Amino acid sequence: MAAGSRRGGPRGGMGPRRPPVDRRVLLLYSCVLAAALGQMNFTGDQVLRVLARDEGQLSLLRSLEHLKPQKVDFWRGPARPSLPVDMRVPFSALNDVKEYLDSHGLAYSVMIKDIQVLLDAEREAMAKSRRLERSTSSFRYSSYHTLEEIYSWIDSFVTEHSDIVSKVQIGYSFENRSILVLKVKAWSPSVQMSWGTSQVAAGPAPPFVQIVSIYGKDKTLTAILDAMDIFMEIVTNPDGFAFTHSMNRLWRKNKSFRPGVFCIGVDLNRNWKTGFGGSGSSKNPCSETYRGPFAQSEPEVAAIVKFITAHGKIKVLISIHSYSQMLMYPYGYTLEAVSNQEELFLLAKDAVKALYEVHGVEYIYGSISTTLYVASGITVDWAYDSGIKYAFSFELRDTGHYGFLLPASQIVPTAQETWMAVLTIMAHALEHPY
Repeated sequence: MAAGSRRGGPRGGMGPRRPPVDRRVLLLYSCVLAAALGQMNFTGDQVLRVLARDEGQLSLLRSLEHLKPQKVDFWRGPARPSLPVDMRVPFSALNDVKEYLDSHGLAYSVMIKDIQVLLDAEREAMAKSRRLERSTSSFRYSSYHTLEEIYSWIDSFVTEHSDIVSKVQIGYSFENRSILVLKVKAWSPSVQMSWGTSQVAAGPAPPFVQIVSIYGKDKTLTAILDAMDIFMEIVTNPDGFAFTHSMNRLWRKNKSFRPGVFCIGVDLNRNWKTGFGGSGSSKNPCSETYRGPFAQSEPEVAAIVKFITAHGKIKVLISIHSYSQMLMYPYGYTLEAVSNQEELFLLAKDAVKALYEVHGVEYIYGSISTTLYVASGITVDWAYDSGIKYAFSFELRDTGHYGFLLPASQIVPTAQETWMAVLTIMAHALEHPY
C-alpha cells in the first residue's frame, strides 16, 4: 500500500495537506488493509474454559457449535465432565456467549484474554528470528517458520547429511504443493523394521537434528538405526499450514473445496477409513471436524496411505498434534480395547515417564476414546487396523494456558521431551519384533 501511495503523489514532496480522518473511518480502513494483506485479525477474541458438571451441561455446550452464524470455535470440545472445554469466542459474540453460559449456570474462566496479542507477539518473534537467520545464514529451531522456510531447511539438511538423510516426495496436496517425507536410512543391508511418523505440530526439526547428531554415539539410537529406517513427514497439511501464515493463523483443516459447498477444508484426522463417518466427526462442511465426502478423499491422506501400504514394513506410527499433554493409542472410534491393550498401556506409561524426566512436564495416557473422546476416521486407528501394532498419538504442550498458540520459547523443550518418549517407543519396537 505504501508503494502505491508513493506512485500517486508528486516525487520529492509532501503533497497537499488533507483534512483529519474520522477514527471510525480509520478503523474501517485498517480492517480493509488487513484483508488486503491477507491476515485475519482476532483482536478481542477470547478463549474461555468451561468445566461442565454433568452430561446435561455438556449437551448445553454442544448446542453452541450448531448456532448460525457460528459463535464459537471449540479448541477442546465437550467430551466428558472430567475434561475442561476450551472455546475461542469472537469479540462480536462475547457478550451473547457469556450471557448464555451465565444463564445456564455454566462456570467459565478466561484462558486467553486477547488472542491477537499472542499472535502479534509470535509474528514479531518470527520477524526478529528471520532477520537473525539472514545475518547468520542459520536456521533457528526455537522459532516458528513458514512452509517455504521449512522446505528450504529440508533441502539444506538433506544436502548437509546426504550420507544418512534423503528426501522423498510421496504426493501432492489439493493446491498442488509437494508432500515431503524425510528418511534416515538404515545402515544394515537388510532392513528388519521401519518407523513412520506424521508430524503436524510445533518443533518438527529438532528431533531430526538429534537423530543425525547422536547416531554412533547413543547406544539405543544407533541400535535402532542399524535395524530400522526412520521416516518423518514434517508437514502433513502443507496447504493449511501455508494458509495459517498467509491468512488465518488459527486454520486447522486442509484447503479442499467442492462445487456447491460454501465452506472449505476437511479435518485430515477424520478422513481415514477406519471408523469413517462415526461419532466424533462431522458431516457439516463448515465444522472444524468435517470428515470429508468419503474415506481418504483428501490427497494428503491418500498419499500417506499409498506410501505406507506400498512400503509394507512400517512397524510404528506416531501422529503428533497439539494440545493437551497426552499420549494415546487406539482405538478412538470405539470404546473397544485393542488386542494388545495392556502392552500399549505399559509402553505409554514408560514413554510418559521418560518424557517427564526431561523437563518435569506431566502427560496423561491411555486409549484415545477413554482418555480424550470418541473420534472416528483418525490416523492411528487406520494404522493399527492396517497391521501397525505400535500406533500412538501425541497431544503436545500445553494444557490450555496458551492452547494452540504455544510460545516459540517452548518449541525446543517440547521437542526434547517428546523425543525421549518417541525413543522409548522405538526401542520397545526394536526389542519386540513382529
